[in-house]
Amino acid sequence: ALYYGLNALSNNMIMVDRKQLKNPNGLILGTPGSGKSFSAKREMTNAFLITEDDIIVCDPEAEYFPLVQKLGGQVIRISPVSTDYINPLDINTNYSEEENPLTLKSDFILSMCELIVGGKDGLQPVEKTIIDRSVRMVYQEFLADPKPEKMPILEDLYNILRNQKEPEAQRIATALEIYVHGSLNVFNHRTNVDVNNRFVCYDIRELGKQLKKLGMLIVQDQVWNRVTINRAQHKATRYYMDEFHLLLKEEQTAAYSVEIWKRFRKWGGIPTGITQNVKDLLASREVENIFENSDFVYLLNQASGDRQILSKALNISPSQQNYITNSNAGEGLIFYGSTIVPFKDDFPKNTQLYRIMTTKPEETVQN
Repeated sequence: ALYYGLNALSNNMIMVDRKQLKNPNGLILGTPGSGKSFSAKREMTNAFLITEDDIIVCDPEAEYFPLVQKLGGQVIRISPVSTDYINPLDINTNYSEEENPLTLKSDFILSMCELIVGGKDGLQPVEKTIIDRSVRMVYQEFLADPKPEKMPILEDLYNILRNQKEPEAQRIATALEIYVHGSLNVFNHRTNVDVNNRFVCYDIRELGKQLKKLGMLIVQDQVWNRVTINRAQHKATRYYMDEFHLLLKEEQTAAYSVEIWKRFRKWGGIPTGITQNVKDLLASREVENIFENSDFVYLLNQASGDRQILSKALNISPSQQNYITNSNAGEGLIFYGSTIVPFKDDFPKNTQLYRIMTTKPEETVQN
């Protein structure tokens, strides 16, 4: 069990093991300055020191790297000018429960192509068929002899599409060209960073609008790769997604996020979404699935409108609402299965760990 603060009523320590829940998936929700990121870092640090779990962070604001570096983790900076690369076509033989991992990988590549090619109406049935056929061709050599140097990259998929006869294949290949030979070719490389480090942070702040959605989708697939490898080793994987509402804005990344929420549990994955934009979160059609499949919610101070929405969604009583109304940083409500506990977490500020974890500029450690 990990420490989450003190019970605001009894002052007893709150010790929680999310793995004991029917569904360990979680959400950390709160206004800016309420302590969302700090709470996430606190849980990560506890998990790192007390458990054997692997920890992965998708970091859109580049605020986790001091902690990751201090704990000996791997920060992967993904941007058009970075030399850190991850390959969206990475696959391992445990990627799917089925004998053939290609079915699930094809589904991911279809989602990726839909973001790149789809437009308003998405991919047409003929285009989906062509992509699926090309995916199966591009992995033939690797699956016959799974050596790292035989892992395909995006350019291999592009070349196979160019060799198809249908005009739709040429349209897809042309749309992919900027990501293969053009200025957005950051994802056309083999993975050259340590994605197997126990603590990995994907820093995507500098991806820009054109690439951020695609980058988030590819990071999710990298996490799925890791979860499938860890499952075979009976190891849990904790995955934190900051600015989680961004993933729910696009249909493809939203659908993939819901799949993670539904599928991760039986594979030993523990996903956590972190966001301040509760209205945006609840505006997504997919969010009902997220809430229904989250037995752990860490609720910090809420704005008035968000408070009303959440009270209805989580059945919060008027007296419990007081703990998320104008509350101090690190105070709120913890939902653990059917239990609701008010908490406070006064982390000592005169520690090096506090200075590494805080996001307040005047309090951060100077490197």
